Amino acid sequence: MTDTIAYFTESESVDAVTARVGERTDPRISLVMNALVTHLHAFIKDVELTQAEWALAVEFLTKTGQMCDGNRQEFILLSDVLGVSMLVDAINNRRPAGATENTVLGPFHVDGVPEYEMGTNISKDGGKETCLFQGIVTDLGGKPLEGARIDVWSDNEDGFYDVQQPGIQPHNNNRGVFVTGPDGLYWFEGIKPVSYPIPNDGPVGQLLGNLGRHPYRPAHMHFIVSAPGFETVITHTFVAGDTYLKSDAVFGVKKTLIAEYTQTPDGDTRWQSTFDFIMTPDT
Repeated sequence: MTDTIAYFTESESVDAVTARVGERTDPRISLVMNALVTHLHAFIKDVELTQAEWALAVEFLTKTGQMCDGNRQEFILLSDVLGVSMLVDAINNRRPAGATENTVLGPFHVDGVPEYEMGTNISKDGGKETCLFQGIVTDLGGKPLEGARIDVWSDNEDGFYDVQQPGIQPHNNNRGVFVTGPDGLYWFEGIKPVSYPIPNDGPVGQLLGNLGRHPYRPAHMHFIVSAPGFETVITHTFVAGDTYLKSDAVFGVKKTLIAEYTQTPDGDTRWQSTFDFIMTPDT
């Protein structure tokens, strides 16, 4: 610990705070906290934050924490709507051109979902907008990957996930796990997803309203694709033409993840969507 800066002043506020970080502090913690203090103090000086505004900010953060419980994480929601979740994901999942891109996991993934045979219908509540999802999992050179595990989930036609409606939707509705064979192909039946609002009855929803932003996510199917020796892909495929593609409340849309949904009047399902997953070696 250093005594170089003994007293706090407006002009030397950053030095006053960072000088008190102990010499034995973990180097990564020191780096992160020093950068946080530097940028936070710069922000406050830039906007000349008033005491009333700071009190409002503290109240907002307090209410955000009070909304959190075992089923809801309002701070993650805040991170999502500020684009922080997507930025952290982008920094930690840089991939070569052509590889399938990541996007946010979302709050509704469930572990321990049953593994099904290819072609199984995972919609258990009689959704009418049935859809065949299909494609292939390959490496960067186009070689099919055998044994790729594909974990999928979506909302129902009312815009809710099964975990949001226990006792209303069947258990594991619109969820399933599939494993590719030697040809790397996958296919299963579900429903064409619909757009839906993120929880907006708390402080994050109020913030969106104050910013003139809507709470909607464009329609999407979730995928986690993993294979031995390759980076796991956590992503969505978004329904082409959806109203909210360019204004996703959590900034999750990437151009390469927009998938066509084609009507199939003579098929076993009303819709069909093809999307191929291209995996990056795990280095």
